[in-house]
Amino acid sequence: MDIRESAAQAGRTTWKWIKRMLLISFLLFIAWLCFMLFANFSDGIRTGYVVKISRKGYIFKTYEGELNFGFPQVNTVPGSTSLNIWTFSVPDKEVAKQIEKASEIGQKVSLYYKQKYVKLFFIGDTEYLVYKVEPSPDVLMPK
Repeated sequence: MDIRESAAQAGRTTWKWIKRMLLISFLLFIAWLCFMLFANFSDGIRTGYVVKISRKGYIFKTYEGELNFGFPQVNTVPGSTSLNIWTFSVPDKEVAKQIEKASEIGQKVSLYYKQKYVKLFFIGDTEYLVYKVEPSPDVLMPK
């Protein structure tokens, strides 16, 4: 075997390893992306009054909202507001419509959410994704 054949064989072996490493890297990236899309860090319920809900985004339009817990907050900075505001995203249009209705009449609601590990720009501006809303009966926001 002369030196040219050795170099050619080494080149083929190197490219074979490079292709394998690229494939493994691509598969790991796909696995990470699936984990970020489908895995939840936590889930729960938050109850309060919807302060606002709007549809935002340049390319990916998402519903974004704010919920006022209504509990007093201990302020360390004089002159700051004492509202507990929680920001959330709503991927489902029907759930967003229900939240809008409750906001229009000032009804207290319970929002069921799933918290993602990271916020995904094409799903929402926050890592909290509301998937269900339950209005609290006969409790209207004080005017």
